[in-house]
Amino acid sequence: MRKESPANPVPLDFPEGGLAGWATVLGAFLVQFCGFGYSASFGVYQAYYTTVYITNETASTISWIGGVNASMSIFIGLISGRLFDKGYFYHMVWGGAVLDIVCLWLLCLAKPDSFYQNFLAQGLGCGIAQGMMYLPCIAVVSHYFRQRRALAMTIVASGSSMGSIIQPIMLNNLLNTNGFKTAAVANAALLTGILVIACALMRTRLPPPPTLMPFKTAIIKFSKDGAYVMGCLGLIIFSIGYYYPLFYIQLDAEKHGLSSHINFYVLVILNVFSFLGRLSPGFLANKVGVPNLITMGMFGCSVVMLGMIGAKSVGSFIVIAILYGYCAGTFISLANPLLAGFATDQMEVGARMGIGFTLSGIGALVGGSIEGALLTTDYVWWKPAVFSGVFALAGVALMVVMLIMIYERKKAKAKAAATANASEKA
Repeated sequence: MRKESPANPVPLDFPEGGLAGWATVLGAFLVQFCGFGYSASFGVYQAYYTTVYITNETASTISWIGGVNASMSIFIGLISGRLFDKGYFYHMVWGGAVLDIVCLWLLCLAKPDSFYQNFLAQGLGCGIAQGMMYLPCIAVVSHYFRQRRALAMTIVASGSSMGSIIQPIMLNNLLNTNGFKTAAVANAALLTGILVIACALMRTRLPPPPTLMPFKTAIIKFSKDGAYVMGCLGLIIFSIGYYYPLFYIQLDAEKHGLSSHINFYVLVILNVFSFLGRLSPGFLANKVGVPNLITMGMFGCSVVMLGMIGAKSVGSFIVIAILYGYCAGTFISLANPLLAGFATDQMEVGARMGIGFTLSGIGALVGGSIEGALLTTDYVWWKPAVFSGVFALAGVALMVVMLIMIYERKKAKAKAAATANASEKA
């Protein structure tokens, strides 16, 4: 592990790929497979813990494991983004990988009805480890891409969808035939190998800046960017509802009497279409615009969340899984380019993304537990569906305000440019 030297000159051009660039994209893709791919598979654990392994706790309490895991993955971004900007990329990714591997193997030792063991290893430990890796692996892609940055970042983001397709299939089959320990060992072994390969593939290209903007100064500067503030607020509010289908759709299907052959694969179907949803925006972003696309994806998610009120049959669960998966994939793949796009120079990317994702982690932390509390032990499904859908729509409303601000900003710049040209001609 090494800290990159700031003495190297900063290249003014971007290779838009190359062997090192695409190897870094692949490595970051694999980190997402192990990181958010693992978090997005928590619905399998939620159903298994609630009905088999941690039956002495409520669904709301158990959801804290997944909620803390997801939120820590995001919260730590404020620290990891700053350290990335200072040149500690390799320290963060290798350190995070080692911690993640240790916690995955500790999870294998967790006993039945021992909530705190699962919470510490899977929720807190893995969450912190994933947070150490997540943002640096996203931000390092911007070292190689400028014009094709949205495409590269959507490819990276699709890694979590691939992870959340393969891992639920493996876990559902092993948990219900071989038990918790075998499933946890298999999962730990798989992710250990992938993380080592991922860390070996990634390389930085640009040196850190000689000086960094003080954190307080960055907060003051970013807070004056109205569109950025509205975007961050939209992500916070939307995230309160975002994880509800991911955490509860399998349990929802199971409690509505669907056969194990169906409810085991509802989450997989959702994540398959999330994979497709993460890839397609990369080809449309430059034409339609990242802010427009992400807002449309968030609106689609909100409508589907409300539609979960009527989910009772096999067909309804499959339709919900398909639609939510695609819209959620669009949202999650474009959140990074959206925040990075507000940066006025390359050195702001890590800070902009770190602050934005840290704030959105608030929603991830509280959403799942509130939805579990609304669900109650009687499994009243309409309450959490309405709660998550309404909050998601509120997030969309804030994103619309962001779009208006971006439009007005572009309009003002165009007017200023036209005035300047007219003055030169005169």
